[in-house]
Amino acid sequence: MATAAEEIQVGERLVRVSSPDKPYFPERGLTKLDVVHYFLAVGDGILRALRDRPTMLERWPRGVFEGATIATRQTNKGDAFYQKRLPAGAPEWVRTAHISFPSGRTADEIAPSELAVVIWAANMGTLRFHPWPVSASDVERPDQLRIDLDPMPGVGFEQVVPVAREVNAFLAELGMTGYPKTTGGRGLHVYLSVEPRWSFGECRRAVLALGREMQRRLPELVTTTWWRDQRDRPVFIDYNQMARDHTVTSAYSIRPTPQALVSAPLEWAELDDARPEDFDVLSMPARFAERGDPHAGLDGDRHSLEPLLELADRDGLEAPPER
Repeated sequence: MATAAEEIQVGERLVRVSSPDKPYFPERGLTKLDVVHYFLAVGDGILRALRDRPTMLERWPRGVFEGATIATRQTNKGDAFYQKRLPAGAPEWVRTAHISFPSGRTADEIAPSELAVVIWAANMGTLRFHPWPVSASDVERPDQLRIDLDPMPGVGFEQVVPVAREVNAFLAELGMTGYPKTTGGRGLHVYLSVEPRWSFGECRRAVLALGREMQRRLPELVTTTWWRDQRDRPVFIDYNQMARDHTVTSAYSIRPTPQALVSAPLEWAELDDARPEDFDVLSMPARFAERGDPHAGLDGDRHSLEPLLELADRDGLEAPPER
């Protein structure tokens, strides 16, 4: 017999959580309600990561179990799926942003304005949130540069860390402040708050210019070669994550693996000792309560892209094609 639904007060809203004891991460003994309580515990952090940004939901309504798959555009079948459009029956207080895709199609995508939206989405099985690097008030010009340090198969987190360190050093030389986070896997993301003055194409060009600089500084570690079978170095700087409709997992999202690891914002000082497996649904709430959100200052000073675009000009780089 299913457990009765629970109603949870989240700010001014009463959010219904159905089947609260449904197993979501059975190997860790975690239920849907445990996931809801996790998002409540890191509420300020995840809302900061999502607030007023068009956000795609990655929904795992049956939880994470051995053999579970996610539907793709090619198969359209799976135990989980991505939701780009506002779900039918959404509460009237769930705000949206109107966006257009490279195909020319459009959608009204959720743009969380309060923590209750996160909990409502968690009740539908959302584990990972994929926000665009734009605000709902201006969906054409990114206000975040997201630098994706993507390890090749078989490459460990420890080989990605020196690349992140060099990215940080280079940004500091330009007078910019980057904010690192784990992906929940072997990779790292570095976020940079930028003035919303440039197109997606110019933002991709800026990340490509940064990637080429990292390739010069760390020639044994870094590649910007797009085609996977042609990459001969451990860490790819994925500039196409700044293409329109390409998103990365938000801070505090939960990776759909048996360990229930999460994407953890970090201080630069702790990067050398951090490991992705240190951060999961059970450990992150205590860390957040003790240390707060290392990305709390991300939306402070907004940087100009001009130094990176000047570097792109010197290197003769065009905006890469969207892939």
